[in-house]
Amino acid sequence: MSDLESCLGTIIEVFHKYSSKEGDKYKLKKSELKDLLTNEFPTLTEHVKDQATMDSLMESVDTDGDSECDFQEFMTFITMVTICCHEFFEHHEDE
Repeated sequence: MSDLESCLGTIIEVFHKYSSKEGDKYKLKKSELKDLLTNEFPTLTEHVKDQATMDSLMESVDTDGDSECDFQEFMTFITMVTICCHEFFEHHEDE
C-alpha cells in the first residue's frame, strides 16, 4: 500500500473509532467530535482556551445543522486543516 493509501485508511479508521462509540455509528455526536479533536489534534486544541471557541469550531464542521458530523463533513474539515497546514509550511519553509 502506498503512503497516501495508508493515510486515507487511517483517516477512515480514526473517524469510525470515534463515531462508533454511541448513537449512529456513521456520524460523530458532539461529544465524540470533541474527543476526536482533543485526542487526534492536540496541538490545535491546546491553543483553544475557551469552550465558546470549541463550540464554534464544532458548529462550523456541522454544515447541515443536524448536531452531528457525518463523514463528508469530517472530510471537509480535514481538507481545510490540511490546506491551512500546507499554506503555513509554504510560507515558513525557510525558517
